[in-house]
Amino acid sequence: MTTLLYVPGLLSDARVWREVAEGVGGGFVIADVTTQDSITAMAQSVLALAEGPVIPVGHSMGGRVSMEMARLAPARMAGLVLADTGHNALAEGERAKREAKVAEGNADMGAMVKAWLPPMVGASRHSDAALMGDLTEMSVACGPEVHARQIGALINRPDAGASLGGVTCPVLLLVGDEDVWSPEPQHREIAGMVSGPSDVVVVEGAGHFLPYEKPEAVIEAMTDWLAAQDLR
Repeated sequence: MTTLLYVPGLLSDARVWREVAEGVGGGFVIADVTTQDSITAMAQSVLALAEGPVIPVGHSMGGRVSMEMARLAPARMAGLVLADTGHNALAEGERAKREAKVAEGNADMGAMVKAWLPPMVGASRHSDAALMGDLTEMSVACGPEVHARQIGALINRPDAGASLGGVTCPVLLLVGDEDVWSPEPQHREIAGMVSGPSDVVVVEGAGHFLPYEKPEAVIEAMTDWLAAQDLR
């Protein structure tokens, strides 16, 4: 049996993927990537959650973990789903910006999240008090230690683009059309770099937190793709 392994992103827990995972159905596990200190360690821990063929389903940082899983265990990859993520190595000036956010979180996690979260959500959803409140509560609850550990992992992340040519399984890329952090062109780059068949689905009215903002659209896209690739 093929297992869907859902991987949350930065300052996220199972809530990001819960509705999607239950809606898509089949055998699945939602991973916890809050305790490991590197992208590779996260990937190894998620791979250990199931035996046999798997389909990593990663959001944001979780997409980077999923690509690392494909590098570590290519023979186990039945497919790969990447949502609102990136493939590049550390950019110039990125370390300082991320370390500044860690310092802000250490000083006042609530204030850091209040400033950090809005750009991560589609502008059209900012008026949704329930959505913004839930995401704020989740991110603050992760706490400054998890935040610092995950930022450290991202700062020291591998260059995923260097290994994408070795991905031969089918790949589905999902992105919100209002995602200003990981925009559509970035996903089309990934689609062009993998060796296997790839599909890009752009969801209207969603930002970087696509799986939580528009779970119904993600369920539909994944269900259609799994059927088309004969993975169900």
